[in-house]
Amino acid sequence: MKILFHSLLITLCLLAACTGRDKKGRPLDTPTSGSIRIAVDESLKPLLDTEVDTFTGLYQRAHIEVTYASEQEAIRQLLLDSVRLVVITRKLLPEEIETLAQQALKPHQVTVAREGIALVMNRTRTDSVLSVEQLGKMLKGDIANWSQLSPKGPAGPLEIVFDQPTSGILRYLKDSLKIDTLPKNCFAVNDNPSVIQHVASRPNAIGLIGGTWISDSDDSTANAFLNTVRIAALSRQTGGESFQPFQAYIAQNKYPLIREITVVSREGRTGLGSGLLAFIAGEKGQRIVLKSGLVPVTMPIRIVEINRQPLN
Repeated sequence: MKILFHSLLITLCLLAACTGRDKKGRPLDTPTSGSIRIAVDESLKPLLDTEVDTFTGLYQRAHIEVTYASEQEAIRQLLLDSVRLVVITRKLLPEEIETLAQQALKPHQVTVAREGIALVMNRTRTDSVLSVEQLGKMLKGDIANWSQLSPKGPAGPLEIVFDQPTSGILRYLKDSLKIDTLPKNCFAVNDNPSVIQHVASRPNAIGLIGGTWISDSDDSTANAFLNTVRIAALSRQTGGESFQPFQAYIAQNKYPLIREITVVSREGRTGLGSGLLAFIAGEKGQRIVLKSGLVPVTMPIRIVEINRQPLN
């Protein structure tokens, strides 16, 4: 009888070990537990660091390995099944959706926030107002010297720096401003902090960064960056009213360069990736977006107008 009992126990243990696993033999996860890898557009790092840290702090059996890369690289990893979820600044293209369909997968795409692309200048540049038209001419090579932007300021060859050659920021600007080829004075410096450091040390440089890096007034890193560079104000047309890439102006669609942050999951079942997506899109995750100085998609923004008239 004992032999029969032990044989049955061993059989049950083996069966338990064989169930609850994916096609590669890995244990299946749940929406709040398990281990996954995700890829995130590097320009969104400050926001996603906070979202992931908060999620794993609440659900301590959840382990999330985050790879920060260019937008194009993040999508490539998603299509190759190297990661289960990506956070980028666009929806998947039809051909990318078709690639997943060939793997019998239908991606789940949810827009969770809106942010502005920020233009940063060296602090010696006192004239920090530009128009979208001027930005387009800069990225086409028609404006190549600071004297063309600010005749009263110091002249010098313009340097335009961005994070990576396959950057989501660069892709957005090319699509929005109808730009095919960048001039020789445009170049990549690896990541957003490097853009800020380059601009801070080069009076003739102007940088393009994700607004996430300078939007959280309570973040020491954001404040350190704000103390080393000047944030340009942008107008939709030359001579028009200009705005900086901050929360209220994005919420009111006054800032010209606004992009959406989208979470894309390739999970065919409800696993940890789906749990993280639901968290970011839910109340707690959206409060983090709001606190980060960005515009959440599913929560109202409270805009306060200050009356500056003196009291009688």
